[in-house]
Amino acid sequence: MKYVVVLGDGMADEPIAELGNKTPLEYANTPVLDALSKNSEIGLVKTIPDGMNPGSDTANLSVLGYDPEIYYTGRSPLEALSIGVAMKDTDIAIRCNIVTVSEDDKPYEEKTIIDHSSSEINTEDAAVLLEAVRKELENDIYKFYLGTSYRHLLIWDKGTVADLTAPHDILGRVIGKYLPDEEDLREMMRKSYDVLVNHPINVERKAKGLNPANSVWFWGAGTRPSLSSFEEKNHKKGAMISAVDLLKGIAVGAGMKNINVEGADGTLHTNYEGKAEAAVKVLVEDGYDFVYVHVEAPDEMGHQGSVERKVKAIENLDEKVIRIIKEGLEKSGEDFRMMVLPDHPTPICVRTHTSDPVPYLLYDSTNVLEKEWDYNEADAKKSGNYIAQGHKAMDYLFSNIK
Repeated sequence: MKYVVVLGDGMADEPIAELGNKTPLEYANTPVLDALSKNSEIGLVKTIPDGMNPGSDTANLSVLGYDPEIYYTGRSPLEALSIGVAMKDTDIAIRCNIVTVSEDDKPYEEKTIIDHSSSEINTEDAAVLLEAVRKELENDIYKFYLGTSYRHLLIWDKGTVADLTAPHDILGRVIGKYLPDEEDLREMMRKSYDVLVNHPINVERKAKGLNPANSVWFWGAGTRPSLSSFEEKNHKKGAMISAVDLLKGIAVGAGMKNINVEGADGTLHTNYEGKAEAAVKVLVEDGYDFVYVHVEAPDEMGHQGSVERKVKAIENLDEKVIRIIKEGLEKSGEDFRMMVLPDHPTPICVRTHTSDPVPYLLYDSTNVLEKEWDYNEADAKKSGNYIAQGHKAMDYLFSNIK
């Protein structure tokens, strides 16, 4: 038996008037999921423990079977594992986004945050901008490391775990009251604007109608993580396919194989097919038992507040990922179980994450269930199936369907 999780990041949502009071998941044209749902169990799973922040970090730890209340030490340390930063026990890792703030004559504290991803800036441009920041701001205490797209890393030697605000939580707001209390961090953010605002890359971006990547933003601080081995824990040899350093870092910490797919960049136009084909290969040809296929696009479209693009991301997931994996495994003759779910909702109406339970679909190629439901938030709730602790979803995947 082979096992697959297809994780549509932030895919769950609320009913939207312009979609006829349907959610994007209900409204999207998803013939593969529609067919699968008729022979699947569906239900709700609570991926965010009470009192914890509804981040992709805590949620994906849950889905992978790691109780965040035990294993979570912050988001950025997980990303540090992916980048290859060897953290000391005294280091604090901090996410360093390259964001867009308003360009006006107001003091930095009075500017508004416009875009947490700087129009989904590519890694090549981000590398140049981060190097400009590094030349001005890096010292023996603060070290910058390149990540992917807008997502980068700051390591603070002998730092403290500061209470920092995620930029996607405050889009459209004046930034002053959300800046770090730590003056060194605040000052680096202020200075980064001066370094980047008139950088040639940003001049070019604005000429193209793209948002300038004109400030760094610090958030997600934490200490060095320690995850137990996925294979020892589950007796399954596992692989991760994701464009996002957070997921790659979790895989490094859990001793899973990271598979890098060319053209996979976490955007709406990511290489969906390449991810799906890599998933089939690692299971069928390479002999792995489990693969976790993470697709960032629905979450990014939720943060952007784009109904049309979120629907498209879900349709891409259906046609270009789930279909290819299903057909590839069927062609191979392998029996398999596939779980499809988001990590958390990213509702268009709030443009950030919420803690609500998310819908899951659990398909077993050896079972015929003949159900009437579809895979969406409403039918998942009506099913009455509920996994109250998200970190037990992985055990559920590896056990028999009820």
